[in-house]
Amino acid sequence: MLTLLNLLKDGRFHSGQALGVALGISRSAVWKRLQLLEAELSLPIHKVRGRGYQLASPLSLLDNAQLAACTPGLDWPFLLSETLDSTNAEALRIMQAGRPAPFIVLAERQTAGRGRRGRKWVSPFAENLYYSLVLRVEGGMGQLEGLSLVVGLAVLKALRERGVAKAGLKWPNDILLGKQKLAGILLELAGDPADVCHVVIGIGINVNMLATGEVDQAWTSMRLQLGEMVDRNALAGDLTRHLNHYLGRHRVEGFLGLQEEWQDNHLWQGQSVSLVAGSYQVDGTVLGVDKQGALRLQVGNEERLFSGGELSLRLRHDS
Repeated sequence: MLTLLNLLKDGRFHSGQALGVALGISRSAVWKRLQLLEAELSLPIHKVRGRGYQLASPLSLLDNAQLAACTPGLDWPFLLSETLDSTNAEALRIMQAGRPAPFIVLAERQTAGRGRRGRKWVSPFAENLYYSLVLRVEGGMGQLEGLSLVVGLAVLKALRERGVAKAGLKWPNDILLGKQKLAGILLELAGDPADVCHVVIGIGINVNMLATGEVDQAWTSMRLQLGEMVDRNALAGDLTRHLNHYLGRHRVEGFLGLQEEWQDNHLWQGQSVSLVAGSYQVDGTVLGVDKQGALRLQVGNEERLFSGGELSLRLRHDS
């Protein structure tokens, strides 16, 4: 199917005869494959007599050669799949099968994409970036302090490099544009965090998605903001280069060396917020983050620290 999609990805009309010649099949076989594409991948295809077939919207398909060209000198192999349950789950399986880190798993779509706190990450075919980087971590928990926040800086840098200048960070794992979600981060550990372990850094970025009824919160995409389709290979390359840079700094400097930069890009700095975990809620004002990446809140007359993957930060209505 990817061969057929590569012929159609430009969003122009292609005759059934031309497609059949390129694929070495009959026009009726072309028609059957197009029906399969529509059914399996939910890709609308326009059919016009005398003109042929056209995708409703052009596609930016992932390509190993283009990804390698975007990351010269960086030996982090890209493992591409058409469909996965989730790139994080596949990355864990590959790591457990013995493949050495680092490596990156990418997919054109996910059938069970995951966000924080068990949320579904909507993952339509070839529209967004579904990306997981596997790293080997040695030296105990200190190497993991503030890691998700450092990853957020790399994502933010890649987005701004591609023109989304007003994107910013929300503690601990989101990238927003105003109050709309643009990207999210999910870290998962395997092994002994007190000794040697692996961390899977999962990143989802809304790239070319224009509409969906499946997201239960305010969202946007790069294409909605920029008014044009974004090259997902170039974006994945930018992201990989910036991850290499920021993770290298984190290994040497710890989160302390990046604390000020993170706070400078935190959209909710100084805002009145509610911190929620299940039925537990604390109201306060964001002071920043500490040298381990924990959230600093002014609660009444005292400063309190909060950390943990199950916490959710929300703006208060009176902020």
